[in-house]
Amino acid sequence: MLQPKRVKYRKMFKGKVKGVAQRGAELSFGSFGLKTLESGWITNRQIESARIAVTRSMKREGKVWINIFPDKPITRKPAEVRMGKGKGALDHWVAVVNAGRILFETEGVSIEVAKESLRLAAQKLPFPTKFVVRRDYAQ
Repeated sequence: MLQPKRVKYRKMFKGKVKGVAQRGAELSFGSFGLKTLESGWITNRQIESARIAVTRSMKREGKVWINIFPDKPITRKPAEVRMGKGKGALDHWVAVVNAGRILFETEGVSIEVAKESLRLAAQKLPFPTKFVVRRDYAQ
């Protein structure tokens, strides 16, 4: 007797962030950058607060590039709600980042100003980062 085919439903899981960045691991626009040392999620609020810290520290001189975008929606059910009744409402957006990814790039300022501004941005992020300089940068 033939069995009916089971329909597999594709579920959206949060997933694990593993491995090292294959793309976006080298500076592509600016001379200085902020590179991650661990994998994880960065929320849209963390990206925005880091961007504000960089632009204020640079006194709006030079240029800043943000190389990540929060395109993963995270849902959450309200507190003290029983199980079931469908998926929760949209809570916030995150960017999935692998280790070695360049998050921010700057150009048009001195190395001291860039190092200080990216240090302030790194304090706003949830994992350790490292300041990187373009290979062909002439001081």
